[in-house]
Amino acid sequence: MSIQYKVEENQLTTPPSYTVRFVPRGSAGRAEIAADIALRHPNFSKADILTILNAEDEAFMARLLDGEQVTKEGCCTWFPSFAGRLDNPDDPLPPLKDCLHLNVRVSAPFVEDFCQKAQTDRLAATEKAPVITAAEDTVLGLRDVLRSDGMLRITGSNLAFDRNDPASRCLIEGTRSGSAVQSRIGMATNSEIILMPDVPSQLDPWNNEYRLSVTTRYTEHGSPRTGIYKHLLRTPLVIATLEPGQETGILTGADDTAYVTVTGGTASGEATLRIQVILDLQADCLRFNLLDMTEGGLAGAAITVTTNGDITLPGFAGSPVTTLDIRVLEYAALKDMLRNTYNCRLVDVLVVQ
Repeated sequence: MSIQYKVEENQLTTPPSYTVRFVPRGSAGRAEIAADIALRHPNFSKADILTILNAEDEAFMARLLDGEQVTKEGCCTWFPSFAGRLDNPDDPLPPLKDCLHLNVRVSAPFVEDFCQKAQTDRLAATEKAPVITAAEDTVLGLRDVLRSDGMLRITGSNLAFDRNDPASRCLIEGTRSGSAVQSRIGMATNSEIILMPDVPSQLDPWNNEYRLSVTTRYTEHGSPRTGIYKHLLRTPLVIATLEPGQETGILTGADDTAYVTVTGGTASGEATLRIQVILDLQADCLRFNLLDMTEGGLAGAAITVTTNGDITLPGFAGSPVTTLDIRVLEYAALKDMLRNTYNCRLVDVLVVQ
């Protein structure tokens, strides 16, 4: 095994200099040390070694409390020390928690032996780049929802970019077609971007998923660096009518055929709600249900689906949509998309007119 390190630029020096930082592989506690000793000395059990290690700590503590310096030859020396200032020689000590310290000094032979046996491994430098951790429609308060009449809040790190630099930009692009460099930006800092989205159109109305990225450069002549949001944004889908004979594609990706369509339903007026589909890997099925517009809010009963076909989803309490009829056209393709792209859960916002 080797000791890992990274070389990092020291931003406080001119000209630039570099520091070397130790990168731990992990941490070992008393139990791990006892297990290591037991492997090398099989005549002693791990439990026995743990008992000895605990007893050693107790013995060290007793000696130190007696005012002694404790030395483990060839390894370390433990000794108390005081810090603080007295205005007069007769003044009492400050509280011991503020002035009494315990020090450990590693012996020179131990350090020399350590350096002779050590091997190092240099880790590749991590390139500074924009990192997008979340994107939220601030009007609806929903993550990963993209609306041209909404406000999109992007959060992360290293996001700031110069809007006058043609190589720097915030980009929204459809997964099937279309892209738009964002121009209606209210704020762009390292940790947050707020903008009114320019949403490009795609080839079919059910192609409502978009990819978000930020490109910037950190020095005047530096190369542009791009951070891509790991989740896809989805725009609301308009259901113009619930009358039979009209179908609207939903819950689909970049395909030229809708995986699911809305075929009808009953509603007492216009409504904005969400439809959710979850891939249950254990049961090997899909579960569909209707949701209100609040995460963790009201939800209709889930309907289990295992093949293509027509189903009716019940509404939730207080929803103008009593039922929604949907048709699953591409069951296998929808399952694959949920597993590979959406972490087994996909939600579309539906505007029922």
